[in-house]
Amino acid sequence: MEKAHDGFDEDFGLSGLTQKFQDPAPVEDAAAATAVVEAVADQFEGAYSWQLLEDAQRLASSSLSDEVILTLWLGATRGYFDPTVHAMDGRSWLRGIAEVCVVRIRRDEPSFVPAEPARPDHPELRPAVLDEIRAVGPALAEAGMTSLHADPLPGLVPALERAVAEVGADLGFRLFLRALQAYFVRISGTTHRRLLELGERLGYNQFVVDDGCLNVWPELD
Repeated sequence: MEKAHDGFDEDFGLSGLTQKFQDPAPVEDAAAATAVVEAVADQFEGAYSWQLLEDAQRLASSSLSDEVILTLWLGATRGYFDPTVHAMDGRSWLRGIAEVCVVRIRRDEPSFVPAEPARPDHPELRPAVLDEIRAVGPALAEAGMTSLHADPLPGLVPALERAVAEVGADLGFRLFLRALQAYFVRISGTTHRRLLELGERLGYNQFVVDDGCLNVWPELD
């Protein structure tokens, strides 16, 4: 089902969607949130919807608990949109995203039937992604507990580790990058270079990894 993402020059899929929910202006209700998803799924003449569907299905069908799924979403959005406030748990929110994507895909392919999500991807890169999460983990964990603009989010780093181990290096890495940007965590120039290299190995455009919003401090080296 998944289509190639190497043509995207910005974050894509579920991690790209979370960026649209980082605006401090709150989404007032579930209908407004769905409208945001519809607009994102329609990007690139609907090409975006394929990867978004794959990510949402993969995470929703994983062995992760709903609490972990919700933590991943809140960490990537810095809590600006909490599905539980709108009578949704993490999985029901993901299933709603998937439904929007299916509707958009069927505009071009009326007979489209979603397949089972792919198995966890890039097992050879999981150790490298986990190393980066653990290296920045203390700073990210502190940011998740002390942000002036979000409720404390314990368990963010373990949730990211589990996403990489149980869902895959690709989505886990992108959610990790989004959390770093959401909480504006300081990273060294050396870390930044490693993140760019990992993105290249995953087939990303460099702007998927860093569109200028990572908080890079070369003097930390």
